[in-house]
Amino acid sequence: MNIERSAALIAGGASGLGAATARRLHAAGAHVVIADLDEQHGTALVAALGAHAAFVRADVTDPAELEAAVAQAAALPGGLRISVSCAGIGWAERLVSKRGPHKPDTFERVIAVNLVGSFNVLRLAAAAMRENEPNDDGERGVCVNTASIAAYDGQIGQLAYSASKGGIIAMTLPAARDLASAGIRVCAIAPGTFDTPLLAGLPEPARTELGRQVPFPSRLGRPDEFGALVVQIAENAMLNGEVIRLDGALRMPPR
Repeated sequence: MNIERSAALIAGGASGLGAATARRLHAAGAHVVIADLDEQHGTALVAALGAHAAFVRADVTDPAELEAAVAQAAALPGGLRISVSCAGIGWAERLVSKRGPHKPDTFERVIAVNLVGSFNVLRLAAAAMRENEPNDDGERGVCVNTASIAAYDGQIGQLAYSASKGGIIAMTLPAARDLASAGIRVCAIAPGTFDTPLLAGLPEPARTELGRQVPFPSRLGRPDEFGALVVQIAENAMLNGEVIRLDGALRMPPR
């Protein structure tokens, strides 16, 4: 996929992994549309990027809002050819604790944002990509979802989060097979512990300890490293139906 002069939609692109991805794709020449609920950070990022960047307020659990964001990206020169879903939330709760069983509403909320939200981005972006003219390889677009190594190594209290990310992993291959005839690729990235707003509230000693648990490099991942991998996936047409762990060989302990 030629990134230059293509349009890219980054859901959850106002901060963290999504913002780093938006910067990387924009630097590679893409017209980027950042879809997020965080208007303050989203508009600030667009202002920093300058030309060929736009922000649209969209909730990934709201199909109508997301469809409008996809339409905005699809209308740009080159058409929507790159879709990245980074929107997500975390939640810590044991299956059963002294307070009783896990609350169903919190479980459903995490699934709604992380899994159903990723599904919404994927299906709507792919529908728009299907209308693109294929390149010389017959490719019309590429979709990248964000999973997590918690899908494999879920820790105590990560039941809802792990389930949501496991669902993203399970979607990857059948989605790639579904879209193969249209020339649309689907991949997922499963990051380990990254220096994102999700971890920003932790005390510095805790953040340092999390980094030390990574075999090499023994530090938290940098969002730009995630963005770099998105660019590499977009540019490498043989990456399809694949989930890539981006974790420095980390295998998380139970707690």
